[in-house]
Amino acid sequence: MRKLDRLVWADGIALESYGARVGIRVNTPQALPYLRERFPPQWCAIDEEEVPALLSVRLSLTEARPGIRPFHLVYEGAARMARTHDLGEALNAFESALQILVAAEAPDHVFIHAGVVAWNGKAILLPGKSHAGKTTLVTELLRAGATYYSDEYAVMNDQGLVHPYPRQLSVREGEPVRSVRYPAVSFGATVGQDPIPVGLIVESEYQAGSRWMPRQLTPGQGALSLLSNTVPARLRPAASLAVIRRMVEVAPVLRGPRGEARETAGEILGRLELSRPGITST
Repeated sequence: MRKLDRLVWADGIALESYGARVGIRVNTPQALPYLRERFPPQWCAIDEEEVPALLSVRLSLTEARPGIRPFHLVYEGAARMARTHDLGEALNAFESALQILVAAEAPDHVFIHAGVVAWNGKAILLPGKSHAGKTTLVTELLRAGATYYSDEYAVMNDQGLVHPYPRQLSVREGEPVRSVRYPAVSFGATVGQDPIPVGLIVESEYQAGSRWMPRQLTPGQGALSLLSNTVPARLRPAASLAVIRRMVEVAPVLRGPRGEARETAGEILGRLELSRPGITST
């Protein structure tokens, strides 16, 4: 860390999102506009000189000299997260590190890796790690009329209600495959504003030729599965487990491979209509 501190840092910002505070320093003021596009939802700048976590970003934005390809560098504390010639790759690494810091450090919320949409006032959670196909299914649910909450995290409060995490959807497309950002309106959807109760939890991965015929997990099985996708599970196990228990007490947890997302989306919405009532919003 001392070696990093000795480098020249020309600008920086401290921000807060969902109660988590993170500092960001850069080698040139020109880097901040690139990074701001990757800041998490509901962020605001804060006037603090000391924060619990620090990201250091060095972007080479000046024109490269002949024969020299400068690197972009991203550090979390003293740990190097990226060293790459590709600006997009560096920005993705920065965004991922920042999101995980917020998810881990948010004091009053439990972050679960999951896509989230709302249907008739209830949340549908689609747990899974990054690149597990959450966004593909979320986009089809939005096209079917669902309201957008997140394609990355279910942000839970201690009452078991889901808060919006409305970043732009990150859709993988093209050849070679790259992530392209789309606002929810691109899929004809509105963005949720208020915390809502969980109505259904669906664990499903794409399997060519499959038809979605899930089995319902017991509350204990569902809790263990959700715990594996819960970011602060090790840092705050008691709080994480308490929130998860509230969820599985009121919402069925379904597991099974799925076929095409468009067909599965309609079946998921139908299952929510048949599911037992959940807790009421406050």
